[in-house]
Amino acid sequence: MPKPILYLCLLGLQLSLLAQDQIIHCGHLFDGTDKKLSRKVSIFIEGNTISKIENGFAEVPEGTTLIDLSEHYVLPGFIDMHVHIEGEYNKNSYLERFTLSEADKSFKAVKNAETTLMAGFTTIRELGGTGVNTSLKKAISNGTIDGPRMLSVNKSIAITGGHADPTNGYGKHLLCHMPGPESGVCDGKEECMKAVRQQVKMGADWIKITATAGVLSVAKDGKGPQFTVEEIQAIVETARDRGVKVAAHAHGVEGMQRAIKGGVATIEHGSYMDDETMELMKKHGTYYVPTITAGRAVADSAKIENFYPAMVRIKALLIGPQIQGTFGKAYKKGVPIAFGTDAGVFQHGKNALEFEYMVEAGMPEAEAILSATAVNAEVLDMADKIGTIEEGKLADIIAVKDNPLEDIKTLQNVRFVMKDGKVYKLEK
Repeated sequence: MPKPILYLCLLGLQLSLLAQDQIIHCGHLFDGTDKKLSRKVSIFIEGNTISKIENGFAEVPEGTTLIDLSEHYVLPGFIDMHVHIEGEYNKNSYLERFTLSEADKSFKAVKNAETTLMAGFTTIRELGGTGVNTSLKKAISNGTIDGPRMLSVNKSIAITGGHADPTNGYGKHLLCHMPGPESGVCDGKEECMKAVRQQVKMGADWIKITATAGVLSVAKDGKGPQFTVEEIQAIVETARDRGVKVAAHAHGVEGMQRAIKGGVATIEHGSYMDDETMELMKKHGTYYVPTITAGRAVADSAKIENFYPAMVRIKALLIGPQIQGTFGKAYKKGVPIAFGTDAGVFQHGKNALEFEYMVEAGMPEAEAILSATAVNAEVLDMADKIGTIEEGKLADIIAVKDNPLEDIKTLQNVRFVMKDGKVYKLEK
């Protein structure tokens, strides 16, 4: 056989294998459309799409692959709204700003992405890095590497000297230039508008602002406001013109309220959120992304000698423990909740700890799961594609061994992962 024909035959064989139909026999199914479990359900998959769902264990046609999850609990792939994929905090993190190249960060990011996917998180919103995050998003999307579907903010936007100003803590002799809108640092409406346009130009799917000071930046204040309402409105309007939404890192009340009034879609952390702010969030339909795991992690790490600079350690011990209690109050008040962890502040792959802490603070198991599936899909404007297991949606499907509505900790041990119809993990 001539070589060109042979190559075409082999290519056809590969394509037929990729397009092979699959059926999943689910012992129990939580499809994300409500809070209930169904028993003995079959999911039919064609390519990367769920084509049909039937009650009972369907017969398997010739040429179709059976995935037997008859002893498992099957759920939609999880969505984490707050991840930093480029690294993980450690004792050397502040030094690594000077010693790691973009290539170094890229290798770490690739590993972190795969770890996150194997933990059952098939989609993430990456909330701020150096630009490696956006390149990683592209590499995952085109199939170069394995990882969760990503939406990226590229670089967070901050005021001069604010949380996410990349030169905080630097000596003047180390500064080659003062960062401006091109680097995500801006003051005044005009610069804020330019910073948004720059991030969208660089590939941002969302915009993130630091509406208040932060815990891990080398700056004394941890919760003061950092943008005016007018600046935030300019950011939100500019982002809206380009078809993207805005997320706001915020710990203190004043900065949160300015961000909500300015029109942001999500508030991240919300450590000191009070009753008035909660009512404001309900009024504006602003979602709260609590990141309880990160709050607990920074407080724990602050107890380790020299883990953080002294200035950061004080803030970590003070602010970190606030988040879980705030979340519990916000849930009881009826604030809209979206699941997010701040992974990268703690170890990637441990994202599902957040479910345990949410339940511990008073949210029922089913609602915690929905916050990471159907709810997050709505916030991302992707509910027509992901977030539930329904006909016509992408085949993002995971499974665990035990009933998560009775033991939420089982979500920390995901046995099966499928994204876009491709199986990445299958453990009996």
